[in-house]
Amino acid sequence: MMDQWLIGGILLVALVLFVVDYWRYDIVAMMALLAAALLGLVPAGAVFSGFGNAAVITVAAVLVISHAMWRSGVVDALASLMKKVGDKAWVQLIALTGLTTFCSAFISNTGAMAIMIPVALQLSRSGSGNASLILMPMAFGSLLGGTITMIGTPPNIIISDIRREVTGESFGIFDFSPVGLTAAIVGLVFMWLLSRFLVPKKSGSEKSDSPYDVSAYLTELYVPENSQFVGETIFELENQVKSNFVIVALKRGKERWSAPARYRRMKADDVLIVEADAETIQQVLDMSGLELNADEELDERFLVSDDISVIEGIVGHDSRLIGRSASDLRLRHRFGVNVLAVARQGQTLPHNLSNIRFKPGDVLLLQGDAEILNDVFERFGCFPLAQRSIRIGSERKLWLPLGIFGLAIGLSAFGLVSVPVSFTLAAGAMVVSNVIPIRDLYTSIDWPIIVLLGATIPLGAALERSGAADSIAMTALAVSADAPAYVGVGLLLLVSMLLSNIVNNAAAAVLMAPIGISMAATLGVSMDPFLMAVAIGAALPFLTPIGHQSNILVMGPGGYGFGDYWKLGLPLSIVLALISVPLILWVWPL
Repeated sequence: MMDQWLIGGILLVALVLFVVDYWRYDIVAMMALLAAALLGLVPAGAVFSGFGNAAVITVAAVLVISHAMWRSGVVDALASLMKKVGDKAWVQLIALTGLTTFCSAFISNTGAMAIMIPVALQLSRSGSGNASLILMPMAFGSLLGGTITMIGTPPNIIISDIRREVTGESFGIFDFSPVGLTAAIVGLVFMWLLSRFLVPKKSGSEKSDSPYDVSAYLTELYVPENSQFVGETIFELENQVKSNFVIVALKRGKERWSAPARYRRMKADDVLIVEADAETIQQVLDMSGLELNADEELDERFLVSDDISVIEGIVGHDSRLIGRSASDLRLRHRFGVNVLAVARQGQTLPHNLSNIRFKPGDVLLLQGDAEILNDVFERFGCFPLAQRSIRIGSERKLWLPLGIFGLAIGLSAFGLVSVPVSFTLAAGAMVVSNVIPIRDLYTSIDWPIIVLLGATIPLGAALERSGAADSIAMTALAVSADAPAYVGVGLLLLVSMLLSNIVNNAAAAVLMAPIGISMAATLGVSMDPFLMAVAIGAALPFLTPIGHQSNILVMGPGGYGFGDYWKLGLPLSIVLALISVPLILWVWPL
């Protein structure tokens, strides 16, 4: 009994830390695992056994394949078709959510969203739609798509592997499809009909070329012959100004440099394009001898050149920018990148940018060398929102990954090769055939997810070994006493769904599966409907932005607040729960 209380206490503390979000979820999971090991709840030889689990290897392989499909332009080629759907808002909604759902059945939800968000923004700005009315249904569609196949989302992979450990046979790659596909269709139709009444229409996401009024903060300063800064470097001028002040361009006669190097020396008659508020500009004029030279309204034409770009990007859920500011990162000094603006929940933040600490979902407007910007986005875990060139390359590069992926699906679907082996072979084939360069092999894997799975799988086993899973199952059955068995299935699905909104959905699946198995054993019925209920529930966190990376990605571009998600997510969750339970019991009878 003491072991049950100890493992329960560890998991409860971990859940609280997940919600507080002070430490990243993989760190919390690892601390919980080590605490359980120190208390003897996890045998010494099994502490790190989760990292060798077939589910972890399968998730890593699927992430590599997803990145290869993204990089080769397969999803881009599909996304390019969206330009032909016209400017009717309801047509855009159906096309974008449908395509996102389809892609998410086979590749990473996050990867599909990273491709589709720029397409959605472009369509909504050029057409009659509003981005906020499209982006949330797209995010929810990506979650629905994950339920269609075993490889669509980590919870399905985990549930399949848990079934293999208990019965010796895992779920097949399309065993999830009867329930998942039906749920996806119902969810899409629900959103097509009702999302316009339930999704908040945000003014910050109205159609426009940019959510930022950059020109309001751009000013021309003239360098006269008698200025003390003639012959000095740009760095020396910027260093003299305590407030936020950035020189974003320099004009010298017919020449112009966007994002000029900080070591470039100023000359008499130079014109500086600076970004700062009125108070800072006055301070600069008072101390530098520079003069105002703004005879016309400035706009973004001063920010770009053949080599310099201005690109929007979203701060990802595990970005290295989170909790840090531009001054902490020294982006200008290290990379030659200027932070021109920051928007949070659709609203531009005050223009003193140097000390703003970034949060997941923030939308940044960055200026710099185009190639360097791509590296910065990748290095810091951000997703670019600017329309990118299609990466389809040669025809061979487009069809080769599709062929490898299709072969992997076929081998596993017909039972010729197990899913972990099949998809690991496919990931290897992608690397060997140079569909994905070997240098990108490990960067394409979402390592926090891998660490989370490796740490929580032994915790799930400890929950079952200690008897805590049986106790929780007995309590759940006592609550539904004298009710039919399907009530227990529905209760398990609802708890899994709620839990996935506050912790990572993979962790929710790991923790709830042993409880489902215990409930089935107590009732003396098949465990399959209970495992399917956990899989469906864990894969559909619609109530909060922190429930899934897809929800976070649309938070900034859509201008959503934390409390906006449940307005569409709650009725959608209720509808899906009501249709999923009888469907699960019909496909997987007790």
